[in-house]
Amino acid sequence: MTADGSGGGGTSSEPETSDSLKTFGSVLKALREEARLTQEVFATRVQYSVHYIAKIEQGKRFPPKDLPDRAEAVLGPLARRVLEAAVKSLTKGAGLASWFKKWAAIEEVAISLYAYECRAIPGLLQPEPYLRAIFDRRLPHLTEEEIEQQVVARMERQRLLTERPNSSFSFIVEQALLERGLGGRDVTRAVIERLLETGTQRNVEILLMPLHQEDHSGFEGPLYLAETPDHQWIGYFEGHDSSTLLTSPKLASSMLQRYGKMRSQALNCQATVSLLEQMRGA
Repeated sequence: MTADGSGGGGTSSEPETSDSLKTFGSVLKALREEARLTQEVFATRVQYSVHYIAKIEQGKRFPPKDLPDRAEAVLGPLARRVLEAAVKSLTKGAGLASWFKKWAAIEEVAISLYAYECRAIPGLLQPEPYLRAIFDRRLPHLTEEEIEQQVVARMERQRLLTERPNSSFSFIVEQALLERGLGGRDVTRAVIERLLETGTQRNVEILLMPLHQEDHSGFEGPLYLAETPDHQWIGYFEGHDSSTLLTSPKLASSMLQRYGKMRSQALNCQATVSLLEQMRGA
């Protein structure tokens, strides 16, 4: 499985701790203490758990997008501006295995990004309960700190979907991944909610590949494709603790053909939403 593409991570390269996350945590702690607030009081006022705030201040959790907004009412407008500046300085790629970082850098600038997955929900679409379920099942087992680092890294990558509104994202996901129920009913429900929510974005297309599809072109396995700003297509795939970039136009072209074919074989957007709502109800 993958370090930060869709699965649980590689052992060939340990994720790096983010110094910028630690810096953000120190800034938040200093602002809180300047206001003479305990973690408990501050957490209550910004409506997050004490445990969550403690993890952020320790540099072990990525701050939620609305934290500066919530903090303004508690710490003041200056604190909001400081926190917003600190968020912008957070290091991209912290917590990613080294063999994944080349693809992560391509994702950052891609104007089109396509993904087909039959192993796990694509990393950019994984809600926190699902990705924690994945990391909790990693072998060899991860420590709690290592799990937090990788959770932070993946949640940071997911900002691409909202921070790049002019980029086009397309995902084909096997229905079987939802039927599997990894992590239990609550986790599966969280996945369905994330797919439905993300699929409402104008630049995001999410298609389910039905369980029964005799004409299925995805038998060669998962694939990822990115279109660079200069309109070059790059392919990508992963194995156990390893990955490969495909820059050959011929290889990228064949992957594009396969993806295009699968797009026609998958349920369309309306049918996908209907099935997801049906599964959510069940």
